[in-house]
Amino acid sequence: MTGLEGSFWRVGHGREIELGRRSLIMAIINVTPDSFSDGGRFETVDAAVEHALQAVSDGAAIVDIGGESTRPGAASVSPSEEQARVLPVIEALRGRTEALISIDTYRAETARLAVGAGAHIVNDVFGLQKDAGIADLAAATGAGLCIMHTGRDRVKLADVIADQAHFLERSLAIAAAAGVNSDRIVLDPGFGFAKETAEENLELMARFSELSRFGLPLLAGTSRKRFLGAVTGREAPERDAATAASSALLRLQGAAVFRVHNVAINRDALAIADAMLNARQEFERKRPT
Repeated sequence: MTGLEGSFWRVGHGREIELGRRSLIMAIINVTPDSFSDGGRFETVDAAVEHALQAVSDGAAIVDIGGESTRPGAASVSPSEEQARVLPVIEALRGRTEALISIDTYRAETARLAVGAGAHIVNDVFGLQKDAGIADLAAATGAGLCIMHTGRDRVKLADVIADQAHFLERSLAIAAAAGVNSDRIVLDPGFGFAKETAEENLELMARFSELSRFGLPLLAGTSRKRFLGAVTGREAPERDAATAASSALLRLQGAAVFRVHNVAINRDALAIADAMLNARQEFERKRPT
């Protein structure tokens, strides 16, 4: 399946979650007014909490709370504004769900406060390369890490997989130097993050299995991305079916975790992918040698 069967992602507050046997869904909870497909819908604490709880009911194992839009061209917010958005949501969820809580931030101070409030995972869209203090925080607290590849603010290599290796190897060196154990790390190739064309993202999808070279769990985050719109002709809120199709295809190439807006449709698509992988594994087990 993914080569990770029976392994565990170890995260903060003494928690862990099994990888490989079935797909894990990470629900996107944007506590922002300007995110690209659902900005403003869940910017109050009550709306964000109810949305997160519904996502868990729909099948999410992880809820990822973000207080700053990462869409291209979005204005940055101050650390204090980011923290004012996310911390009350994390504190409210901590007592209402057993799902893992992730903080989507590239700031070590926000990550520190979020883990203190109950977050188990830090999801860094700059792969520890904007604020290496996130690696120190993860090492000190045992928080899980999502390390994402990005091409923003730098010159990329021409080959999509070579650029993944160039960037992520540096990120992993930062994590290792801080003392983060590898069983706390998941890698995200960062679909849409300075992958400017549909062709580049589709090539990354087609070659996704090559990322197994890192020997670490992989997260796929294609949800409602622009390249899916280029293929289907649909606007962002109408791309959930395309997202589910891409999730299933990436599951077959080794992805273990899926960061999505619409949990229910991806849960069903991934259930089919999981069932097919299980059937293949059973056939291989029974096939005469």
